[in-house]
Amino acid sequence: MIDAAGGRGITHLIRRRVVVRGRVQGVFFRDNMRRLAAQRGVAGWARNRDDGAVEAMFEGAPDDVEALVRFARGGPRGASVERVEVTDEEPEGATGFAVG
Repeated sequence: MIDAAGGRGITHLIRRRVVVRGRVQGVFFRDNMRRLAAQRGVAGWARNRDDGAVEAMFEGAPDDVEALVRFARGGPRGASVERVEVTDEEPEGATGFAVG
């Protein structure tokens, strides 16, 4: 966010946890999330779950986090997203983005 003086201002942070179900493992879903998070300055993580879902947490500016949630709803080419569960969480000051 740019303030009126042209400098970087403090941005309100949000945090979302998503669980993506469907054909979402083995299609570079997590790596694409990592790349988009880096581009948007979003912190968090993404991991495969034993039940075949991909689970992720995104923390950052609202527009940037929502861009990742939108990505999760469609996924990369080769994915077939059947359902996405989104949960709001309290920001915790996360840094970096880990893929596990």
